[in-house]
Amino acid sequence: MEIKDIKRIVEMMKCNDLTEFAMKDNDFELTMKRGSTEAPQIVYASAPAAAPLAAAPAAVAAAPAAAAADSSDDGLIEIPSPIVGTFYRKPAPDADAFVSVGTEVSEDSVVCIVEAMKVMNEIKADVKGVIKKILVDDASPVQYGQPLFLVEPK
Repeated sequence: MEIKDIKRIVEMMKCNDLTEFAMKDNDFELTMKRGSTEAPQIVYASAPAAAPLAAAPAAVAAAPAAAAADSSDDGLIEIPSPIVGTFYRKPAPDADAFVSVGTEVSEDSVVCIVEAMKVMNEIKADVKGVIKKILVDDASPVQYGQPLFLVEPK
């Protein structure tokens, strides 16, 4: 990653009032955190060896959900944001939302868009089930790993 890319990320953090940014790419990991008055803290690290693909989905499904601590959310699976950006429920301002509470989704269903650095990234459910909760307001900033939806698996 070049310094100009890091500077663009810092600017994006300032513009969107983000306090934390994390990114992983193959054997590269970048984490930045900033307080309200101080410059971003940048931490570089090599990523640990990746787990086999077959074990990764099971590990994600088995991880406890901090945001889903409510007992009524037991058994629901989170759809997290894979990137930092702005969350959009609709493909265009005048279009219908991708999903609503009660919508059935499959692994390949697009559930929202997260805009990052002027790029619109379609986010897929990666789980088969029914949307039970939408956790983020439209056009709100989201962090890496932040839960966006809760899905009842089928």
